[in-house]
Amino acid sequence: MDDQEHGHDHDHHPGGGHLASWWHRLRHVLMPHSHDSRAKVDPALESSREGLRALWISLVGLGITAVAQAVIVVLSGSVALLGDTLHNVADALTAVPLGIAFLLGRRAATRAYTYGYGRAEDIAGIIIVVVIAASAVAAAWTAGTRLLHPAEVTHLPWVAAAGLVGFIGNELVARYRIRVGRRIGSAALVADGLHARTDGYTSLAVLAAAGGAALGWHWADPVVGLVIAVAIAFVLKDAAREVYRRLMDAVDPAIVDQAETTLRTIDGVRDVAAVRMRWIGHRLHAEAELVVDARLSLVAAHEIAADAEHQLTHAVPRLTSATVHTDPDSHPGGHHHTDLSHQRRQRPS
Repeated sequence: MDDQEHGHDHDHHPGGGHLASWWHRLRHVLMPHSHDSRAKVDPALESSREGLRALWISLVGLGITAVAQAVIVVLSGSVALLGDTLHNVADALTAVPLGIAFLLGRRAATRAYTYGYGRAEDIAGIIIVVVIAASAVAAAWTAGTRLLHPAEVTHLPWVAAAGLVGFIGNELVARYRIRVGRRIGSAALVADGLHARTDGYTSLAVLAAAGGAALGWHWADPVVGLVIAVAIAFVLKDAAREVYRRLMDAVDPAIVDQAETTLRTIDGVRDVAAVRMRWIGHRLHAEAELVVDARLSLVAAHEIAADAEHQLTHAVPRLTSATVHTDPDSHPGGHHHTDLSHQRRQRPS
């Protein structure tokens, strides 16, 4: 039930509007109820737009980087640089599943997907982690093969320049994606930014290898490649942990503390029995159990719950919906619900 539904009821009951509205609210007292308004949906949609904008801008940046590298590949004839260029192009395409996830997340909830399609971001995050893992394995395999079968690197200045261009381009994209991902709460976009950072490390390896080759160190190229593979593995660990925590519904404990503190300051709340929060895509949803005076009327308890939900969505960043349940202080906590249900059904009608 949202604020607009309240107004809708008033408009369609001219004779008994007050009574109908009162009864409509009364039915939700001491029962779970959620109050979503358009003001909370718009920021959520805006965050999806911001995520899509970050993907498009970063794709353009990676495209320019790949084109610059391709030109140098043609001029230098470096097979190693060609592999790095193709690697960057292929990895840039990981933005595709994430873009699809953002678009799906904007779809309205259905009877089958009652929480909407925000979890598509978690699936995209898994794909990104798999691609990062594949990059680490490919880098280690290539470096190992080159170490066993050394090959001469030619056109070193051009190769070094291309490696530098690749590193700068990927690092700029990585910082942008990570910054936007953290701002809108998208673990998948953060993981994709970390992925772009691994591509930058790979390009940097080309620069380091070219420098070593210039000094006559033929082993420099494969050894640096192995070092970069290890660096990618560390980035993989961070990205995998981020996505894993999101899949397991983990949230920052400080956010839960902030929610509990906000609820305890609301007039009429005797205690906060429980607060549960989870990410659905890059949006937060909360469930709270409040303890109120048992002598309150149903309408008064309902007003406290409505106020709690409203204040909660204002106090906690990226929280777009909350379900608030009120318990009388004579029976606080969910463990009383089973006994109350049994007592009610055993009571003579």
